[in-house]
Amino acid sequence: MRIPTRGLLATALCAMLLASCAVPPAIVDRVTEDDPARLLEQAGQQQPAQAARTRLEAADILARQGERTQALEIAADIEDGLLEGSQRARWAVLLADLGEALGNTQAVIQATRNLNDLPLDPGQAMSLLERRGLALLAEDEPAAAGRALLRVQAASNDVALNDSIWEALTRMNRQALGDLAQQTDPLTQGWVALADLYRSSGGNIDRFFDRLEEWRGRNGRHPAARHLPASLITLNELRGFEVRHIAVFLPESGPLAQPASAIAEGMRTQQRSAGDSIQLSFFDAARGDLEALYREAENRGAQVVVGPLDKDQVGQLESLDRVALPTLALNYGNADRNTAAGLFQYGLSAEDEAIQAAARAWRDGHRRVALLVPDNDWGRRVGEAFWNEWQARGGEVTNAVRYNPGAPATDSTRRAISNPRPEALFLLALPDYARQVPPTLDYYGASQLPIYATSQLFEGRLNPRLDHDLNDVQFLDIPWQIPEAAVGGIEALPFLESYQALREGADPRLFRLNAMGVDAFELARRLPQLQAISGSELQGATGTLRPGSDGRIERQLPWAKFVNGVPQPILIPGVFGDERTP
Repeated sequence: MRIPTRGLLATALCAMLLASCAVPPAIVDRVTEDDPARLLEQAGQQQPAQAARTRLEAADILARQGERTQALEIAADIEDGLLEGSQRARWAVLLADLGEALGNTQAVIQATRNLNDLPLDPGQAMSLLERRGLALLAEDEPAAAGRALLRVQAASNDVALNDSIWEALTRMNRQALGDLAQQTDPLTQGWVALADLYRSSGGNIDRFFDRLEEWRGRNGRHPAARHLPASLITLNELRGFEVRHIAVFLPESGPLAQPASAIAEGMRTQQRSAGDSIQLSFFDAARGDLEALYREAENRGAQVVVGPLDKDQVGQLESLDRVALPTLALNYGNADRNTAAGLFQYGLSAEDEAIQAAARAWRDGHRRVALLVPDNDWGRRVGEAFWNEWQARGGEVTNAVRYNPGAPATDSTRRAISNPRPEALFLLALPDYARQVPPTLDYYGASQLPIYATSQLFEGRLNPRLDHDLNDVQFLDIPWQIPEAAVGGIEALPFLESYQALREGADPRLFRLNAMGVDAFELARRLPQLQAISGSELQGATGTLRPGSDGRIERQLPWAKFVNGVPQPILIPGVFGDERTP
């Protein structure tokens, strides 16, 4: 049938009129499905809610085209509160998928922070909650991770979650585990009882497995009773190989004699507290011949070695292919990595604290920081550790100032915050110098500038009159120095009996070394476990301790801030959606 010409003209005129009208682009523009660039261009001209939906569409197309990195960047930048109903659920699933595929755990956490508000079917909700738990575990948030994973297991009864739940439980501090114990459901109660049993066994493998049978008798249907976590199966294989004799290589003379004595006191105190008939044999490392010391230790029947303390001696061990006996050195060598088989290294490193300070400042949302460190070798090493970690995260260092520890802090602090003005300050200083910095910031109109500091600014004893000048400064320290901030009070401290024995009359300058000795004893008796069980860690007097990939012990420390001159917990809404004490 022929269409009249007059009808064609009318259609054309109508189209021209529509094209000339001021109609929003979103109504008349049509793009092909595989054109995310045009969608993103449109989004820039749209109202916020419409723009969020358009960007979600672009991210979805890019993900299906295999451009996952760009898709993740777009999805993560969408303000999900602008999306409604099914669109918001679609965003959460997409971002979680992309984060999981690209190993971006923070994207997974971002996607799953408001699961209760999303219109998801039960299967989707549990899948996203499980991903959230695993991502939180990877981000070193074991308490939040454990709660999420336990909810999933309560709904599914899936024993495949046992290993992850057990990892979360064993990484919680005592306060977090105590909070979890308030839950009354049998599943959680059974897990908490198993974790308490494990910790109260104090590294004694036989004692733990004897008690485990009693626990199984009371919890026969529990997922962990039906299928033990893999690390406990491996631990069972170590029965009969417990450490009963430790050789200790510490100097009895020279510049390291005093710190060595404080470490030895901590080891002996914990030996008495443990009550497991573990023998300590001390050898004078000042003699210098490590090969002879190892021969003598072997002849006496020692199974593991603690020490040496001298950095050069640790370097000698580090250069070997293998040490003669499993060894926990009490310092770090000079190499970038430890490659000697059987050698672990442990110390109270300020460099470790600087790296954690950088991670904390980044998590708090800061991107531009200044550094204020002493002009000496210590300041150089610690400052470089912070700088390297900060730049690896993509942060900017606005000013890096090395100060004279013997001079007033006024000029150095002014230079640290000079243009460009930073968003935060990293401070490495001893107490007398550190106390000058906040008042100087007040003088220069920077009283609100957050300060992140290492443990060295705290003397280790309460001095509110002097430390009042440090109010609001955030710092990290070992649990034994800040029990209220670390675990909620002295009674919840690791190795409480040894703490009480050592704290009374302790020299504040040496108390951290006493604590180091306690943890050295506990790490040494667990060396077979550290070697055999990946992810092993110790909730210790000097922090949460776990071996890195090269055998160097990594310490995770709690944070505190000064309030009225006294270290207190930092209570903030967690970056992962949970109210927590870091």
